[in-house]
Amino acid sequence: MLQEEIHQYLENFFRANDCEFIENQPGYLSVRLTIDLDKALMNRPFYWTYLEKTGGVPNPMSVTFITDPQHAPDNLKGEAIHFGAPRLNQIFRTTKELARFIRLFEEVGAQGKKTPLYPWLAMNLKVSYQCDLKKDVFRSIGLNLINGRMVEDFQDKLDARQLVPKIPDYCFTLTPMILPGSGINRIENYLRQELETQSHGWAEAAVERWNQDLALLDHFYADMEEKPDAYAIEKQALKEQYEPKITIETTNGGLFYLKDPLL
Repeated sequence: MLQEEIHQYLENFFRANDCEFIENQPGYLSVRLTIDLDKALMNRPFYWTYLEKTGGVPNPMSVTFITDPQHAPDNLKGEAIHFGAPRLNQIFRTTKELARFIRLFEEVGAQGKKTPLYPWLAMNLKVSYQCDLKKDVFRSIGLNLINGRMVEDFQDKLDARQLVPKIPDYCFTLTPMILPGSGINRIENYLRQELETQSHGWAEAAVERWNQDLALLDHFYADMEEKPDAYAIEKQALKEQYEPKITIETTNGGLFYLKDPLL
């Protein structure tokens, strides 16, 4: 990762999180953090706990990152940042955490008239089929929180639209009829019902291999009246290796206000 790319990454990161840029020059940038980013990056838990208890006025910190010392002023006070630096890794982790759930609006262009935006709940999920083998399937499902319409491959449809973090001019959002929490349950139940109707020959084959190895294990210890601890350990290891299971993990999601109620 080149220093120019790091600078661009930091610029995009702070702009996306509504930080105020004090200076943004080749080789360095200075920003005033938001409250959320101060809490995430600056390790001041006692300050924020005290402030919340006393009702004080929050004062997020300002930070300066030097991305290229050759282009930054010699007397500039700031934190040098480069690929592999702990601070950059911390920002990477924070990006991942903040990006799990997001709210964006569709840019509809200057139409000069009020345009309604429909609320959609999006969930990107990873379905893992696990036994002694593993298969991951990624799903992207969108739910219209007005009419309950559910759409597959939702991320592809989002990628085809211009999305912005603030509601565009002349637009207004419609109030959801379905609460986001209820929407999450609907999507999860939809996915579980689908999984229940699938053919699970892979699981049956895994159980067959499990039984074969279990029979070999029992044969090995057959002459022992009292099984040693190793028998129970190996038997449990076979269970962990072969037992079929399906897990569903939400990788990220968010609320998207779009002009199209049907997609």
